[in-house]
Amino acid sequence: MAALLSPRLLGLLRKESLQILRDPSSIAIAFVLPVLLLLLFGYGVSLDSKHVPVGIVVEQPSSEASSFLGAFQQSVYFEPRFYGTRQAGREGLRQRQVKGLLVLPADFAQRLKADRDAPIQVIVNGVDANSARLLEGYVQGVWSSWLQRELQARQIPVARPVEPETRIWFNAELASRNYLVPGLLVVNMTLVGALLTALVFAREWERGTLEALMVTPVTLGEILIGKLLPYFVLGMGGMVLSVLMALFLFEVPMRGSFWVLALCSTLFLLTALGMGLLISIVTRNQFVAGMIAILATFLPAFLLSGFLFDIGSMPAVVQVVTHIVAARYFVTILQSLFLAGDVWSLILPNAAALVLMASFFLGLSRRLLRKRLE
Repeated sequence: MAALLSPRLLGLLRKESLQILRDPSSIAIAFVLPVLLLLLFGYGVSLDSKHVPVGIVVEQPSSEASSFLGAFQQSVYFEPRFYGTRQAGREGLRQRQVKGLLVLPADFAQRLKADRDAPIQVIVNGVDANSARLLEGYVQGVWSSWLQRELQARQIPVARPVEPETRIWFNAELASRNYLVPGLLVVNMTLVGALLTALVFAREWERGTLEALMVTPVTLGEILIGKLLPYFVLGMGGMVLSVLMALFLFEVPMRGSFWVLALCSTLFLLTALGMGLLISIVTRNQFVAGMIAILATFLPAFLLSGFLFDIGSMPAVVQVVTHIVAARYFVTILQSLFLAGDVWSLILPNAAALVLMASFFLGLSRRLLRKRLE
């Protein structure tokens, strides 16, 4: 306790705090960049497909065809565009004026009135496989709902051996924003914890100020605490700002405990600080440290954490690699806290993994720093 309150440590903390305040780039990375990323992903990036342009060809107008097309026009998922012929519709699909083409054949109404199969043709642009699957599902959903209403209006019994009653848990409105924003908080903390720390420490190595500090009476532990604590406070400040934006600007629900969120955020930030410190000790060069920090922390947080892509859908080898990505564990915790609540069977093992990784990176950094000085 005496070491923690020593005048030397307080002097180091004051020096580092003043240095951060005098460095606009540190403030920008800690507060401005996270805000920009949240605004970009919260408003500009969406995994939901709405107002999808769909070409429609009606070969023989009828009341049944008009009724069916009305279901498309009333849906928020479609933006109908009508073509006179199949050839014109296919040309619009080739030129990417529409993402799908729906064709009602000339005998559509006749076959429907005769209680026969009334097939419709659906052509989907498969360049974007995910959007193609969504569009196909949307069309099938509209077709099934309309056909059910049409048969009921004609008092034709519909055989239903199984009646599904769908309930969506945790994200009832199926808003991708509720899924993306918690994961983006992990990326923001990675920026401050790993990237900023690696750049700042590498700059100290290049200027020789860190070696000059080592010859003073301060201990190695005091140097590490004095260097890391201001960036820890900076990272937690950015986290608080990001959480407030998530709750009040993007209206993402928070169903878990704020105390658990604070504790797990602390564990992840310590892990990120340890990674940034380790990178700076190994490289001692700002440019190299920045590149390695991006490749080793920032990109994995984007691609291999489950933030954007489902880990279960990745190849088996890549799934194994994700276990060494700290962001993977924090993303799972945040998504649980925001959307499901305090699910301890998920939180505890992932928090334990963060404890192990934080201990490993901080311990290895301290050991390598001592060896570099010797």
